[in-house]
Amino acid sequence: MKIITLNVNGIRAANKKGIFDWLNDQNADIVCLQEVRAQLEDIQGDEYWPKKYHCYHKQAVKKGYSGVAIFTKKEPVELTDSMGSDEFDQEGRYIECSYEDFKIASAYFPSGSSGDARQEAKYRFLDFFEKKLTEYNESKTAFMFCGDINIVHKEIDIKNWKSNQKNSGCLPEERAWLDKIFEEYSCTDAFREINENSEEYTWWSNRGNAYNNNVGWRIDYQIYNNYFSKAPLRASIYKKERFSDHAPLVIEYE
Repeated sequence: MKIITLNVNGIRAANKKGIFDWLNDQNADIVCLQEVRAQLEDIQGDEYWPKKYHCYHKQAVKKGYSGVAIFTKKEPVELTDSMGSDEFDQEGRYIECSYEDFKIASAYFPSGSSGDARQEAKYRFLDFFEKKLTEYNESKTAFMFCGDINIVHKEIDIKNWKSNQKNSGCLPEERAWLDKIFEEYSCTDAFREINENSEEYTWWSNRGNAYNNNVGWRIDYQIYNNYFSKAPLRASIYKKERFSDHAPLVIEYE
């Protein structure tokens, strides 16, 4: 089973850069997209709805903002686009497909970089998300979430560790939340399971020459709980082409 996750930073812009041709060649079983930034009426062209997939979107109420999607070859038995929070449901940050043996979500965690109000919103999102993880662990439900988490976990996940300690995405409180997810909730970072010591990133600032100098952050993940039975076999970050300010995370499972 092959799963791809990517923050497209606007699906229409990514389309112009060839994302759908690349996805067609990749032939993944499931594709999770974040920051789609389009209303459904804006993406009616056939290229936005690949025929090999069942395509599901959760758009934000605010036009041109946020939004997530899942493309799946296998039709899910259930679909939900709510994480139980009116605030974040209106921002289009979560969509989940259920199959007979597991659930998978495409999630776009808030960024707190624009100021204190958004950082507080980010913490509220983490609290809501933790409730969902608790629910699935207590019910012994196999669950994976893919997406732009907007948090680095450890020093290996960011080029400039020391200078970002007070910046959103690298705050001790945020990293402690990921520690809790991996330790107390027995979740696994699929990329790190395969590439334990690899200094690779999934996002680069548009400022300066960050991409060419590889001054990046690894903030995009595929994370699964202890009840998910498919072990990762291969994991890579695709950088030969650029469709976004993020790079696709491609992982193959048993």
